[in-house]
Amino acid sequence: MILKKIAIAASLLGLVSSTLIGCTNGSQDSNTATNPDTNAGTNTATNTSAQTKPGTADAKLRSVAFTAGDLSNPFFVLMGQEIEATAKKIGGNDVKTSVVSSAYDLNQQSNQIENFTASNTDIIILNAADKSGIKPAVEKAKLAGRIVIAVDTGAEGGVDATVTTNNVQAGEVACKYIGDRLKGKGNVVILNGPQVDSVIQRVSGCENVLSKYPDIKLLSKDQNGEGSRDGGLRVMTDLLTTFPKIDAVFAINDPSGVGAELAANQAQRKDFFIVGVDGAPEAIKAIAAKDGIYAATATQNPRGMAAKAVEVGNDILHGKKPQSSTILIPVKLITKDNVSTEKGW
Repeated sequence: MILKKIAIAASLLGLVSSTLIGCTNGSQDSNTATNPDTNAGTNTATNTSAQTKPGTADAKLRSVAFTAGDLSNPFFVLMGQEIEATAKKIGGNDVKTSVVSSAYDLNQQSNQIENFTASNTDIIILNAADKSGIKPAVEKAKLAGRIVIAVDTGAEGGVDATVTTNNVQAGEVACKYIGDRLKGKGNVVILNGPQVDSVIQRVSGCENVLSKYPDIKLLSKDQNGEGSRDGGLRVMTDLLTTFPKIDAVFAINDPSGVGAELAANQAQRKDFFIVGVDGAPEAIKAIAAKDGIYAATATQNPRGMAAKAVEVGNDILHGKKPQSSTILIPVKLITKDNVSTEKGW
């Protein structure tokens, strides 16, 4: 009887020991997996990919997905088209592509990334609705072995690379034009937008330049035109009512700038000029109009950014990392003086 009890006790002890060992190992794996900065975390992420193994020379590009800020903006529509074209150019017609809009809704974009991750997407191209807020979704994608490329604006969470316009330069170039044209004196309004990294950088570049003109007064800089034509129209209508004397407007993108011009036309105001960012076709047309108040735009290259994002992602898939994790695309200024010879996108 005593021997039987000893045997039972030994058996229970072994079972408990086995359980404890299993819990300890599971805990270690869990800690490793939640830390993308450790080598072990990277290995875990790579091994959990059901479809691809990023970093191998024989990897084949099978799928690319793009979550954009707002597909009502033709800028992002063009990017989506170029992402699809470049992906198929690299991997052939069998490459699956998906282009969706977050409408600058963080929860929606997080869900989109989770869906891309679950469907074993090779490369996720992200135009972040919220640089910091999207971090958890990016981290989960990375831990699952996905390649994540931020495009047009930055994103936290350990993205593999960021391909973006030099947005600080865009703000600087645009607002230097304003300062010089006003000869260093006048009232300026900044038509702001969604507080994504690219917009923040453009406004920062603009403010840095305008600060060098002590006789230029910045009347407003915080009104959110939502980066859209309707938003620009709404905000500019209010600003025109609030400020009877405006000499220049810096719009963070061309859709909101075109909306601002529409507001000016409705109010029959011709006493100021507008400078935007993008190089959008509608802005180029507005700049070319002899009697229009749209004066200039700092052009971006949405096709170039989109193509570069796919190319960099594919290089990483094949084990080739970019020399720099941030790739900046320069801008150029299109004005009424050179609009006939320069092209936007």
